[in-house]
Amino acid sequence: MDSPGYIILSRLTLQSRATQVLAHNVANADTPGFRALRPVFADFVARQDPGGTPPGGRQTHFVQDRATWREMQTGPMQVTGNPLDLALTGDGFFAVETPRGERFTRAGRFTIGDAGRIVDMDGNPLLNVEGEPIAVAPNDTRIEVQGDGTIRSENGVLGRVRVVRFDSVQALRAEGDRLFDAVGEQPQPLDRPAIRQGVLEGSNVQPIVEMTRLTAELREFQFAAQFAEREGERLSTAVERILRRRS
Repeated sequence: MDSPGYIILSRLTLQSRATQVLAHNVANADTPGFRALRPVFADFVARQDPGGTPPGGRQTHFVQDRATWREMQTGPMQVTGNPLDLALTGDGFFAVETPRGERFTRAGRFTIGDAGRIVDMDGNPLLNVEGEPIAVAPNDTRIEVQGDGTIRSENGVLGRVRVVRFDSVQALRAEGDRLFDAVGEQPQPLDRPAIRQGVLEGSNVQPIVEMTRLTAELREFQFAAQFAEREGERLSTAVERILRRRS
């Protein structure tokens, strides 16, 4: 494949990746605590052999898919009145226990699960500052969550919610649409988290903006695909001419 072919192939790869990320964002516009993703691309420069043509070589630029960036702006706050809907108004993540170990989330929609444990939407127990699941008794009917994460009922204190922060949130590895794995990052406990009870943080995806971007990317992809088709026809014609001359 010649340089134009490689260039257009890299362009198609870029557009395909950008389209996938935008479509994923749109699909999660209503997912509590979801963070919009952005693809990160880089310019790759390939230099021809100095002995080639033209003399001294030339540069050919390609596009590389390097990473995915996560937008960490806080999503919109929705007042639900549900006593187990919790929202973090500042930095931080809730900690939950999964079958794969401790994971972290901004999705604060919790319910009461088996054995009275407070669990997330996937049934993962919410952890306290000691790293243990928080549970309520059958006679705990009035649940109050204070701003610092302390959970009380009419029968006393039930525990304090574990909230942590990270030096580099971009280093976190997403698991699904709501959970994060710390991987090599060290979670640091937040002594004074800002928790709101009866409030749910929504996705920070802006649907209209994302749909506009998605439409633009699809048009760019279509243009690149048409260019690739014309380039293929050009090469095919050139090969046919060479073969006719040799016959």
